[in-house]
Amino acid sequence: MLEDLGYEVVDNPPLEILEALAEHSSPLRAIGIDVRSYGFKAEALLKKLQKLREKNNLPIKLLYTTADEEVLMKRFTATRRRHPLSMHYEAGHQGEHTSLREGIAKEIALLEPICQAADDVLDTSDLTLPALRQLVQNRFSGNKDYKMGVTVTSFAFPHGLPREADMIFDARFLKNPYYVEALREKTGQDPEVVAHIAEDEDYGRFYQAILKMVELVLPRFAKEGKKYVTIGIGCSGGRHRSVALTEKLGHDLQALIAQGLPREQDFSLTIAHRELKKQQKL
Repeated sequence: MLEDLGYEVVDNPPLEILEALAEHSSPLRAIGIDVRSYGFKAEALLKKLQKLREKNNLPIKLLYTTADEEVLMKRFTATRRRHPLSMHYEAGHQGEHTSLREGIAKEIALLEPICQAADDVLDTSDLTLPALRQLVQNRFSGNKDYKMGVTVTSFAFPHGLPREADMIFDARFLKNPYYVEALREKTGQDPEVVAHIAEDEDYGRFYQAILKMVELVLPRFAKEGKKYVTIGIGCSGGRHRSVALTEKLGHDLQALIAQGLPREQDFSLTIAHRELKKQQKL
């Protein structure tokens, strides 16, 4: 993904050659380091990065990527690859899943100092591959004339808040189509569901309050130099109310952007539905 954006990418070099890589750096270089790197120690890596920043005055940014333990388990199982640290645990334990879980737990513990020191933490637990690609493009394009990436996402509160969210709105007080049998299996993308939710006496005022708030803060976020903003709208199941509001807000923001608003900034917009597992790029 980073190579597609013009980065020169080096994967898992020994820590000893980091300084040499920095001295011969291209304008855009990404160096991937994990526990597989020869001689890896989190504290040693952080000391080397600090030394490079001070000695070479390099604008180094440390990105830490992570995911939930259960998500990592599923990914390793799907690829049928061994975790590099799980192999040390196989003796004396029963079953691959036990050793894999312990390997993941050990890796998380080893990387914790890096997570704490990172300039940015990217949690990929809920991201599809297209969504991850778009997020990487928005954050790391290296283009000074970037479009600030704005994501409007629906979600279900029982499944947790979107970790990357900058703003959260709670739609659980609105009329719930789930209790209407004819609407239960539909989603907030269906006109019948939208019409039912819009019958709520507070729907209009609530939506307009969201829109005005977002119109207000987006230019300020851009002025601060943010490259990406995520707006989360949640309900009980992430299927009806939050989806309907997310669709409306996303398309209304798209119309405003086409008109040149918010001011002084170009935006790219993504509509996401975490629980529906659909991603629509506008």
